[in-house]
Amino acid sequence: MAACIEIHGISKTYRNGKQLIEALKPIDLTIQQGEIFGLLGPNGAGKTTLIKLMLGIIAPTSGECSILGEKIGSLKAKTLIGYLPENHRFPLYLSGQQMLEFYGNLGGLSGKTLGKRIDEVLEFVNMSEWRKLKIQRYSKGMMQRIGLAQALLNHPKLLFLDEPTDGIDPVGRKEIRGILEIVKNEGTTIFVNSHLLSEVELITDRVAIMRKGVVVKAGNTQELTQTQGVHVITLSGGTPPNGVQGMLNYNAQTREVEIEAANPNALNTSIDALRAAGCFIETIVPKRSSLEEIFIELMQESQELLRPESK
Repeated sequence: MAACIEIHGISKTYRNGKQLIEALKPIDLTIQQGEIFGLLGPNGAGKTTLIKLMLGIIAPTSGECSILGEKIGSLKAKTLIGYLPENHRFPLYLSGQQMLEFYGNLGGLSGKTLGKRIDEVLEFVNMSEWRKLKIQRYSKGMMQRIGLAQALLNHPKLLFLDEPTDGIDPVGRKEIRGILEIVKNEGTTIFVNSHLLSEVELITDRVAIMRKGVVVKAGNTQELTQTQGVHVITLSGGTPPNGVQGMLNYNAQTREVEIEAANPNALNTSIDALRAAGCFIETIVPKRSSLEEIFIELMQESQELLRPESK
């Protein structure tokens, strides 16, 4: 799969008087075309700085970054991007259609071409019915959908979304997830910055977790959340005896047994012991932690590393 974003040693240092502040330490990161990539981290981690660098809003102190082979900040790179910022502020006195006409003109669209594209994106985000309604009367969910319509006007190859489902009810979040899935299937790469980890876990293919300007972990969402060497066995009958090799826990209510096994042979030994004890096995699946649990664990580990040694 070809790369959409390639980041090599990119960093950003700000000067505050005589003090230098490293907002972003040298980072290497690759985002593939057609994937949904999530960026996670606490406040002050450097997420916003990284996004501003990729958008060409600020210049890096060192390193290089390209979008589909185009240097960040170039006019060509910007034509490839759609962007929905967090807490966007569209003119409240305009209708949804008027706002899209304004941003379409800024992006170089006009006339029948722009009119046709506005019709398409409004229908796509289910906002055609409210195109003439003033933005000041939009709900939070409607604001996000019209914001997505704006970000999609120029047929972007790369879509940046900053907190796209923040403050939206579960129905609205599901609608936006559905829209993003269609956009992804059409070949657009989506870069999501969010603190709603349960939402990120539902929609992303890969994630990067940042702290103190550094990427502390990056990878496939499924792989990151899988607990290595631990399986959950659900029983449809029987009770596991004490002493089964590798048994960590048994939940009598859910009838789930947690087995730790270093390899398939060890797992099969445990399964044989359960069967020999009269247990009927319904399912066997690798144990997974939530992305939120992985995030908290990484934050605690990095905090320990930063803590000075006691004397």
